[in-house]
Amino acid sequence: MSGARRAIYPGSFDPVTFGHMDIIRRAAASFDDVVVAVLRNTNKAPLFSAEERREMLEEAIAEAGLGNVRVSGFEGLLVDFARNVEAKVVLRGLRAVSDFEYELQMALLNRRLAPEVETIFLVPGEDVSFISSRLVREIARLGGDVSSLVPACASARLARRLGAPSGGNE
Repeated sequence: MSGARRAIYPGSFDPVTFGHMDIIRRAAASFDDVVVAVLRNTNKAPLFSAEERREMLEEAIAEAGLGNVRVSGFEGLLVDFARNVEAKVVLRGLRAVSDFEYELQMALLNRRLAPEVETIFLVPGEDVSFISSRLVREIARLGGDVSSLVPACASARLARRLGAPSGGNE
């Protein structure tokens, strides 16, 4: 892939939201190749397995028609994964000021570990900037309709997993 600009957008995506998809669309428009990297973190107990999260993302990305975006799983250090896929850019979404402190610390640590990998912060559209996977899971657990917050594939999986309304997006 010589000369192409490849970026990684890492996260847990538990589940993928319209906020994530907004960042993925922006990334796809700005980079030749985007790898959405699903973190397999053994220290957390996600609602969906890493494979289920990958499947949801692949479905949402295909539905959005983003041909230059692919999904991959990873565990361990993000900078090692970046080197393995030959990416020079890590993309991180910032929803609010509260995200900035943590994301800045991670970006600086990653720069120390891999100076050749740059972190770029992207801000989602204001219509989706309030959405977080954690809040989506909470709404779904309480029986709320999350179809306006997540792609149809995620809404359907949440409905099957938690008995939440799918909003008719299946």
